[in-house]
Amino acid sequence: MSAFLNNLLIRNARLLDPLAGTDSVGDLAIRDGLIVSVDSGPFEETFDAAGRWLIPGIVDLCARMREPGATQKGTMRSETHAALASGITAVCLPPDTSPVIDNTAMVNRVNRIAKKAAGAYVHMLGALTKGLGGEALAEISALKAAGCVGVSNGLNPVASPLVARRALEYAASLGMTVHVVPLDAALANHGCAHEGAIATRLGLAAIPVAAEALAMRQWISLVEDTGARVHFGRLSSARAVELLASAKRLGLPVTADVAAHQLFMTDADLEGFNAMAHVIPPLRAASDRDALRAAVGSGLIDAICSDHQPHELDAKTNPLPQTEPGISALETLLPLSLRLVEAGLLTPLSLAARLAGSPAQILGLSQGGFALGARADLCLIDPTEEWRLDGRNMLSAGRNTPFIGETFSGRAIRVWRG
Repeated sequence: MSAFLNNLLIRNARLLDPLAGTDSVGDLAIRDGLIVSVDSGPFEETFDAAGRWLIPGIVDLCARMREPGATQKGTMRSETHAALASGITAVCLPPDTSPVIDNTAMVNRVNRIAKKAAGAYVHMLGALTKGLGGEALAEISALKAAGCVGVSNGLNPVASPLVARRALEYAASLGMTVHVVPLDAALANHGCAHEGAIATRLGLAAIPVAAEALAMRQWISLVEDTGARVHFGRLSSARAVELLASAKRLGLPVTADVAAHQLFMTDADLEGFNAMAHVIPPLRAASDRDALRAAVGSGLIDAICSDHQPHELDAKTNPLPQTEPGISALETLLPLSLRLVEAGLLTPLSLAARLAGSPAQILGLSQGGFALGARADLCLIDPTEEWRLDGRNMLSAGRNTPFIGETFSGRAIRVWRG
C-alpha cells in the first residue's frame, strides 16, 4: 500500500536511519509530505507499527522503465507503480531509452511522462556521449542543468581511453558523477555466460572476468589522473571487488553497487539453457558470488540495486544466446536483500544503508534519512511476513524473473512518497 500527502503519526516503529546511524524504537510524524516533530499534532491518523521496521524509501540505482521506446515491455506507469508498491520511492533511469537521453528535450520528455505516471520518483542519468555512440561527448552541462543526477554510457563502449579521460575531466568540472558498467566490449565479444565449465559444456559464448577487470583498471587509472567521481555499477566478480578495495584504499572518489540477483545466483543457474538467468554482466562462479556478498556486508560495495529490465514473453523464448538479457527485479529487490539480514551478512541498519542511504548520497539526493523537514519518503517493512512470488500478481509488466514460485520472508507493507 502506498500513500502520498499525509497527516500521520507512525507509532512504535523500529526506526532505521542510515544517515544518522541510529537504530531505535520510536515514533515518526508526517505532515504535508514532510517529516515533522511528533509534538506538532494533532494528526488525522495514527498508525501502530509495532514489530515493523521503518526505513527511508528505497532508492534504486538502476531500473529501466522501458518508456519511451519499448512500451511492449513496460510503461512508466506500470513500472513506477510496481516500484512504489515494493518500497522503492525513487529510481535512477539509465540513458539508453529510445531516443537516448542525450539532450534537454529528452530529459523534459521523460520528466513529463514520469510526472503523469505518478509512481516512484524518476531520476535520470544523461548520456556520456552523443547517442551513446562512444565518440563525441554529450552536452553534459546542459544535461546537468536539466536535472540529470549523473552521466553514463550504459553498456555501450567508449571509443578510446582519450574519450573516457576527456569525459571525466568534463564531468569533474561540473561536479557530476560518471556511472560506469565496467565491461570491455572487445573481450566480452557478445557473449552471454561466464567463462567457465558450464558455458563450455552448454556451448555458450563466454564473457571472461578479464572483461570486467580490464575496464575497471582503465577507469580507476583515469580517476587517479582526473580526480573525477566514478560509480561502478553492477559488479559481478571477485576480481572487481579486489580492484574496488584497492581504489578505495588509495582514497579515490569511487563507489559501487551490485544487482541483487548477483548475490544469490551463479552460472550454474544457466543449466538447462535457462533464459531467465541470462543477464549482463553474466552470473559468475560461486566464489564470485561469495566475494560480492562479503563486500556488501562490509560496506565495500556501497549499494544494492535491482538492475530492473522487464521483458515481454517472446524476449525470453528463443535459444538462450538469442534471448534478451535481464530480470524483472523491482519486486524482489527488498525481499532478496532481507535474506542477507536473515543470513547475518547485514544488520537491519546496514540494509537501510545499502538500499536507501548510500544510493541517495551517490545520486546527490537530499533524502535517505529521517531529518526534520525532509521529504517523507518512507518504507514500512514487516520482516516476518511470508509470501510467495506469483507471476500473475506481479505489478511490473515484465514477468521475466527466475524467482517466481519462491517463498520470501519480509516485504514492504506500506510506503509513503512525500
